Amino acid sequence: MPPRLSSLDGISAGHTPDGEPVHAAASKGQVEPGGNAEHGRKILLTPASQIRMRPVAWTWTNRIPSGALTVIPGREGIGKSLTLAWLTAQITRGILPGRHHGTPRPVIYAATEDSWSQTIGPRLFAAGADMDMVYRVDVQHDGGFDSLTLPRDCTALGREITRLGVALLAADPLLSLIHSAIDTHRDRDLRTALEPLVNMADRTGCAVVGLAHFNKSASPDALNLITGSRAFSAVARAVIAIARDDDAGDGSCVMSQAKNNLGPLDVPSLRYVVESVEIPTDEGPAYVGKLTITGESDRSVGDILGDSATGTVEDRTERDECADWLKAYLISQGGEAAREDVLKAARAAGFAEATLKRARTRAKVTTTRAGFPSTSIWQLNPAHGT
Repeated sequence: MPPRLSSLDGISAGHTPDGEPVHAAASKGQVEPGGNAEHGRKILLTPASQIRMRPVAWTWTNRIPSGALTVIPGREGIGKSLTLAWLTAQITRGILPGRHHGTPRPVIYAATEDSWSQTIGPRLFAAGADMDMVYRVDVQHDGGFDSLTLPRDCTALGREITRLGVALLAADPLLSLIHSAIDTHRDRDLRTALEPLVNMADRTGCAVVGLAHFNKSASPDALNLITGSRAFSAVARAVIAIARDDDAGDGSCVMSQAKNNLGPLDVPSLRYVVESVEIPTDEGPAYVGKLTITGESDRSVGDILGDSATGTVEDRTERDECADWLKAYLISQGGEAAREDVLKAARAAGFAEATLKRARTRAKVTTTRAGFPSTSIWQLNPAHGT
């Protein structure tokens, strides 16, 4: 794979940002100023005309960029780790929409909080991962084994990623990989671990996806809820937030693009459920969670977080009243109606669009697209229609 465009922060001794030897770059127009170098450091200036421009490559189209850091934050117990197992399975099977679709690729899975034999392995198996293409990562040190640590192991990790053609480094969670001496609540300190990781991803083209936790504060902005320094969301080029939608009534969760520096931010939110499945082991059956994406969601994580931050008993009552109205309206229309007609009728009945979106989930109304140009159709689920 051709080298990616690197930042000046990634310069190593004797090489340009694109990995070329200094003498080779100088022959292409790079300017090396005179004067004595301080402690072996020199300023190297590269004309922008000498830097190769390239389009963004996507590991997951418009959601997870290749060669960059993506963070997936959320609260405990909503399937963050299962999301990472699902991504791993999609990539090792070559079925994730993106640059590797049709070409299964290896994944390095760095996890420290759960047992590989009892939790991580069974989750990957249940998700449908090609287990021969998923690699647990350990570090041999002083005759023993240690966990992968950032930034200390970035260079060696990059060599293994290149050797195997790894498409995804999965960090579960990202915080656990950072050296214990680094204060993860201080922006400048955290960047000393994250920026070498980002530079390594840029050099190899590997996507890095790390899980993060939400703090306990109430905010509709997922980026403000990530535990630790703001550097987690600042250094990441993409953030995919997840949250449980209590209004759905079925325990389902939503994932939404909360940040996307390299692509569109208005990609559809996705809804998923977690199911318990049985898998075989040498010692008998085991039961683990499996994530299943059920389709797009009209409600985003921002909507859900906003409801949690400002919701009142009156809000919930209005939502329930709107849900009852919505079901009655769709029944009167034969079970379905165009979205614009529903919005118009809701406004006439005194319901705001935001309330209607919450009520749609509560009433278990599904959406499809039909016609040309396509129109969004709201349909009443027969199981909940009367």
